[in-house]
Amino acid sequence: MKIVPLLAALPLALAASACATTGDSAAAPTASAKLAAGDGAARGTATVTQAADGLHVLVKAVGVTPGIHAVHIHTTGQCVGPDFTSAGGHWNPTAHKHGKDNPAGPHMGDMPNMTVGPDGTGAIEYIVPAGTISEGATPLLDADGAAIVIHAQADDYQTDPTGNAGGRAACGVLSAK
Repeated sequence: MKIVPLLAALPLALAASACATTGDSAAAPTASAKLAAGDGAARGTATVTQAADGLHVLVKAVGVTPGIHAVHIHTTGQCVGPDFTSAGGHWNPTAHKHGKDNPAGPHMGDMPNMTVGPDGTGAIEYIVPAGTISEGATPLLDADGAAIVIHAQADDYQTDPTGNAGGRAACGVLSAK
């Protein structure tokens, strides 16, 4: 008879545990950006969430030329069009060379290429290992911030410092949430 009250309490304990887990993930540091073209037209969004394994980056593009595009985190939180050179170079606090295929790489801001479909939409998800939003030795949002940039061409994953990714087609300044 003592087992019945224990079984009745089990769903309540599981529900409380689920609520505690949800609350922990909601407290994770995040940053986001609205991406725009040089003329100010909307080009998508980017969200960066800090987790135990690094920064989880999600970029969703709209209205971008179909094809393969490099996507990078840039070192300065400025997106002055039309060329977005104000965003600086790739985020590289560890002073590596560019590209996952470069023996001395990659930059922390290097990410995979994004395929944009015929409808102008594309998305990538990537984890920047050991990255943090604002704490530690290599914070993303340092004194001058950071930006997400979609480039006009694909990244070759090796050529330093840019991966031969072409011009900057869209940019968004990351802001902490």
